[in-house]
Formats: sequence, structure tokens, C-alpha cells
Amino acid sequence: MSAVAHSPASLSVGRFSLDVVLDTPFRLDGGAMFGVVPKVLWERQKPADARNRIAMATNCLLVRGAGVVALVDAGIGEKLDERGREQFDVPAGEPRLLDRLAACGVAPDDVTHVLLTHLHFDHCGWSTRRDGEAWTPTFPRARYHVEAGELAHARRPNERDRPSYDGRNFEPLVEAGVLETFECAAEPIPGVRLVKAGGHSPGMCVVEILDGDEGALFLADLVPTAAHLPTPWVMGYDLEPVTTMEQKPGWVARAGENGWLCVFEHDPDVPVARLVRGDRPGRWRADPLGPGPSLPGEGREELGSEGWQTNPVPSCLRTGRHRRRRPPVRRLIASSRTRCR
Repeated sequence: MSAVAHSPASLSVGRFSLDVVLDTPFRLDGGAMFGVVPKVLWERQKPADARNRIAMATNCLLVRGAGVVALVDAGIGEKLDERGREQFDVPAGEPRLLDRLAACGVAPDDVTHVLLTHLHFDHCGWSTRRDGEAWTPTFPRARYHVEAGELAHARRPNERDRPSYDGRNFEPLVEAGVLETFECAAEPIPGVRLVKAGGHSPGMCVVEILDGDEGALFLADLVPTAAHLPTPWVMGYDLEPVTTMEQKPGWVARAGENGWLCVFEHDPDVPVARLVRGDRPGRWRADPLGPGPSLPGEGREELGSEGWQTNPVPSCLRTGRHRRRRPPVRRLIASSRTRCR
């Protein structure tokens, strides 16, 4: 499937154009993806295969405008061995991130910024690629950005999350002098901010894209799929699930109240949506902007805020812009700063 076909709409936020660019579909254990949520609830949204794995995506975000070509996250990459490809059901012989970027008219040399929400292998795999016996930056002219605490933890992970990190994805960036770190929040591009949310990993960030009254939010693994919008629907992979539950409601409400686009990085069916209010105060559900890249999407149902399936998803493409007041960000930033040590 081409990168153009994968992008559900020609999206824009003010002066920025946005394209959702898939690296590869893959599969992960459904129980791990939904933690303590009973399977009888989550499998209504994400049916499992015979090995209890659910379909996943690696939806990266291409942001262009005002001389900037930025990539938010970088997929799985090419470092998995045969056992890893089989474990995660990564298909062989299909287009990958670089192919899909090329279909969008973007070559590796064109990329000016790579914004890494965190350093798990499925989010930064194409940060580097093999050059003979060495691993070198895939995007040679780009500056890479990651939260400082995330890099520190990735270099000394614990036994629980050690398999999630691969030094080949980030150490060559340090050696090449192209990796910039920050504490809690950074704005490497005017209007494009990384803000630490934590929870899933020590320095995981969400990415805000704001211009005037318009906005988009790349939720990373704070809300990896639209099915994870309910506050207690938290992955078993999260190191600090309570932090995830503390951070999620504020970000979800912020996006919903202001009509922002939301990008769900791991959702093969709902890569981009706006949030609409649920059946009770404080509850939100995803209203997709067209069908997802892998499945036709017709007749699929949204996840209510407590995990119940509710209203059917409209299959029409929503392209209208929502003009809303740009909200203050100090409270969220301050909340993130309190977690920096």
C-alpha cells in the first residue's frame, strides 16, 4: 500500500501539512497491550489471532511547512532478525518507511528534524541504518530530538524493559553529534513542541503541532490506539501506569475541547481522528477522518469511554477545520516539570 493511500486525508494545521506515514504493520500480545482490562472487553475492538496477538501499526507523522521537513518517530526499522520478524509478524517484501516517504516526495536528505517520542525499538528503528559494518543516521542532515531522561534510561534499562531498547537505534546518533536532548519540554520548530508525559517510559513525550487556532496532537504511547482513550485502559508495558492515568485525561480533554487532530501511532484502523464527547461528562471517543490504512473501516464501532462499543463510525471524510481558541499550556508543562529529576 502506498504512502499516499495510507494517509487518510490531505491534512493541515495552519501553515503545516501533515501526512501519516506507515512503516510496517505488526502484531503484539493483546493482553500486554491492554493490561488489566479483561479480554472480553478489549477483543471487541481488537480481535486477537490464535496466538493472542492483535493487529498494530507504526504510524509516523510527516510535518512540512516553512522550510521544515520533520518526522515524528521512525518506526521499527530493519534491525529485527528472523526470530523477531516472526514474533511480531512483520511482513516481508512490503514497502517500508523510506519507500513511503519517497512516495510523498521526501528523500532522507530532505528531512530537517526527527522528533523521537521515546526510544523503544518500534518508535526509532529508522533513526539509523546499516552502512557496511556500521550504523549511521538515516537522515544525515537532520537534528534528532529526545527527552534527556529517556536517553539516560535507554542506556541503563531495567530487566523489565531491556528488550524494548536497542542501542543501535540511538548510540550512533550520539556519536555523530546529531542527537539533542532536553528536559521535560522543547520546541525545536516554532509551533511544534515535545512535552514529557512519562508513564509508558521515563521520558516519553507527546507532540503538539499548533498554528493559530488549529492544532494536532501525536499521542505516542500515552494513547497508542483509539481503543485506549478511556483513562483506565492502560498498556501492561507501561512502567508507571498510574502516571499514564494521571496524564491521559488532561491531554485527551485538551485535544477534544479544541477540535485538534489526534494521531494514534499504533492503530491500523483509526490512524487519525478528532475527539467528540461521549455519553457522560469527561468522556471522549474517536471520530475517524476516513477509514484506516489496513482495513476498510466500514461498519466498525468506536470505543466508549468505559470500553463499551457505542456509536458507529461514519465513513465520510471530515476535512472541515475547527477554529478554536488556543489554550494555555503552562499547567501541563509545569506538571511535566515536576517529574524531572
